[in-house]
Amino acid sequence: MDVLIKRWYLLAIACVINLCAGSIYAWSVFAGPKAEQLSQILGQTITAGDLSLAFSLGNGLAPIPMLLGGYLNDKAGPKIQIVLGGLLVAIGLCWAGASESLFTLFFSYGFIFCLGVGLTYSATVNTSVKFFPDHPGLAGGLTTAAYGFCSVGVPPVAHVLIEQFGITAAFQILGVVFGTVIVIGGLLSQKCPQGFMTTGRKDSPRSVKAAVNYNWSEMVRTTNFWLMIALLLCGAITGMMIFSQAVGIAVNQVGMSVTAATGAVAFLALINTFGRLVAGVISDKLGQPLSLLGACILTVCGLVMLITCTQGSNIMFYAALTIIGFPFGAFLGIFPGYTAAAFGTRFNGTNYGIMFCGFALSGAVGPWLMNALSNNGDFYYSYLAGICLASLGVLLAGILKIRSSRENTCKLQNASC
Repeated sequence: MDVLIKRWYLLAIACVINLCAGSIYAWSVFAGPKAEQLSQILGQTITAGDLSLAFSLGNGLAPIPMLLGGYLNDKAGPKIQIVLGGLLVAIGLCWAGASESLFTLFFSYGFIFCLGVGLTYSATVNTSVKFFPDHPGLAGGLTTAAYGFCSVGVPPVAHVLIEQFGITAAFQILGVVFGTVIVIGGLLSQKCPQGFMTTGRKDSPRSVKAAVNYNWSEMVRTTNFWLMIALLLCGAITGMMIFSQAVGIAVNQVGMSVTAATGAVAFLALINTFGRLVAGVISDKLGQPLSLLGACILTVCGLVMLITCTQGSNIMFYAALTIIGFPFGAFLGIFPGYTAAAFGTRFNGTNYGIMFCGFALSGAVGPWLMNALSNNGDFYYSYLAGICLASLGVLLAGILKIRSSRENTCKLQNASC
């Protein structure tokens, strides 16, 4: 089969794999029942908050499998890496279900399972972007959107399994099913041929840039890298601030019930997933810097709307969540392809793994900043900080746009840049 046709099948396989790898988003459903089970086993009160270290540990260690997986993907391709990731996902979830101590739960879920998720995600996203040098935003958007969709689809399924079979069996059923699908998908995956290009890109300004292949040490010595990772931090920290306190904002500022607030969080997750896909496609048309500039402007508008939200302003609140959730997803959908477009596809696995460290850092800084600036349900100064970060993102994206236009013009004219 011709590679130009086969790559679409491989992209579909990558999306199916990520639908299973995104099972990490079911943690919020698992935490409560698992805490009750451990309380009975250990004879002491264990709360869902006590188990949050398992989820935090997995997210905190995310750069490790991203970097390791990126390196393996650049060298050997995705097959072995995804199969290994699938096995670790299955082992981690099954062991977490059977765990009878905090240590085994933290190790099985926070380390083994999340290591498998990171290896899998790294392989699918980076391989897809390499197969689509003509549509990096589409490939990155689809694969990251499939991963993010689990935040909407998996929790209800996990809840039904827990109700029907208990917490241990629920962990193990999902572990076996997801692990099997990932392993099969890995066996069907294929390494992108080195230097793969499509015929429609010969005269494209972006194709000129893609001809350059920086390794990680060369990438981090460029000005564009530091501008890009700073831009990613500005967008991701702002999004993480709102995600971390969406329930608190809904309850304390808007006056929603806890149940309604939980529904608002699910809505925010859905918009975030939608943003990954749509923004990725838009970036293929408008270019990544301009698309990210628009995302930062939307974020500023959404935060201004949140400032105006008062008790009972549910419609305004949902509108603000839409305008904030979409650009947050845009950063996740655009940056895999943006990294490849800026520094080449050959070492994109390792390069994006390094770039992803910016997103991982935002997961720690965003919630901390939100807590530090909020006061008894008053988030005004938190919103102002988010507006400042997003405004800085507008400036950074504008600089990157100017630099990109200048570099493309120089290269097309065979001039010194």
